[in-house]
Amino acid sequence: MGWIGLDLGTQSVRAVLADAKGSVLARATRPLASHRDGVRHEQDPQEWLAAVDAVLAEVGRKGVDGIAICSTSGTFLLTDHAGRPVTTALMYDDARAAARRDQIVDADPDRWATSMQPTWALPKILDLDLTGRRVAHSADFVAAHLVGHPVATDTSHALKTGYDLIAESWPTAAFDKLGLPLDAFPEVVRPGAELGRTPDGIPVYAGMTDGCAAQIAAGALAPGAWNSVLGTTLVLKGVSADLITDPTGAVYSHRHPDGGWLPGGASSSGAGVLTELLPGADLDALDHAAHPVDAVTYPLTKTGERFPFVAPQAERFTLGSTPDDLHTYAAVLQGVAFVERLAFEHLAKLGADPVRSVSLTGGATRSGYWNQLRADVLGVPVELPAVPDPAYGMAVLAASGGDDLTGTASRMVRVARVLEPGSRRPAIPNRMERSLDDLYGEFVAELDRRGYRR
Repeated sequence: MGWIGLDLGTQSVRAVLADAKGSVLARATRPLASHRDGVRHEQDPQEWLAAVDAVLAEVGRKGVDGIAICSTSGTFLLTDHAGRPVTTALMYDDARAAARRDQIVDADPDRWATSMQPTWALPKILDLDLTGRRVAHSADFVAAHLVGHPVATDTSHALKTGYDLIAESWPTAAFDKLGLPLDAFPEVVRPGAELGRTPDGIPVYAGMTDGCAAQIAAGALAPGAWNSVLGTTLVLKGVSADLITDPTGAVYSHRHPDGGWLPGGASSSGAGVLTELLPGADLDALDHAAHPVDAVTYPLTKTGERFPFVAPQAERFTLGSTPDDLHTYAAVLQGVAFVERLAFEHLAKLGADPVRSVSLTGGATRSGYWNQLRADVLGVPVELPAVPDPAYGMAVLAASGGDDLTGTASRMVRVARVLEPGSRRPAIPNRMERSLDDLYGEFVAELDRRGYRR
């Protein structure tokens, strides 16, 4: 008995096969290529299918009881009504249609004035010819490939395409104003609903976006527990009984499969800036030597921020001196930790439950120094899940079959380590003239001086 989770990411497709006790029985991964041209970012959806077939063959399908798929939030393509692709995949951060945002907001200001972001799927869809075509999110397209026919999408992937999570329907009146034909949009089901079966009889369940999948893998599914996913960018996800609204538009919420909401946001800042500022550097060596420094870098890879504030004009900056690679590295790590702290402070102001603990997932958890730094900056314990992988989160979702995801996660998800704030190993010196709290205050003041927060 076992379940497969598939993670359709930006750089790779990953598969995890897990059993009912949470043990990982097999893993597989295949790389993906992207094409970037200015603000445009595309992938070949046929490449997804080849990669998915390869990882499924590697992990094996004998005795598998279900499959669920996550993908990047807001990535989609158009297909014909038979499910064949008629466009490339437009990626989650593709900003080609940013100018369309205002038109969408004008169609329903109460709905979208504080939530619609320029890189969401709906602005890009507005620029496309939908005649005889169908919108498919990347997870939907892969699921259709597995079961042999077009499938419904889930509420999580549908969010950035304009789906109304409260009414649980497409916003018909707003779509009419925008000239968007309702029949071009898929049926929507809740995560965990069965979408169909593979030719060998394996159920394929509706999944969630990658940020939600990582949250499941971390077991952060009860109020007060939060998951922070740090890779190229930073994504925070938590739990609330009631819908949290954000007048700035930085925070949005998915529906919790068990009821309630999963509030959070996706920043444009994160670890991705390290490859730009330190090309070819030995990051492992820098991490081993890292220590707190009197400098902080606001870690944007491109212009514009989405969370914890919305500022299209935001640009990277550094406070303090970074005379060498080690200082540059440490300043970026501190900058990401400061953005993370600011995000939690913003969520608290909106009425989110107080942070009890934070589970850390994403590629950046390979850095032991960074994990401890984040605990120190946040001032709360951070947990390192045993399998911090969105694909594993989808295996857990598949195991739940759409019923009691929280309980299923409590049985399958294990914590490998807990780091308490202030427990930095003695070998790491503190050579700062001022505290991290003081430097954080200067960082926030600089954001305000530049007019990034409102």
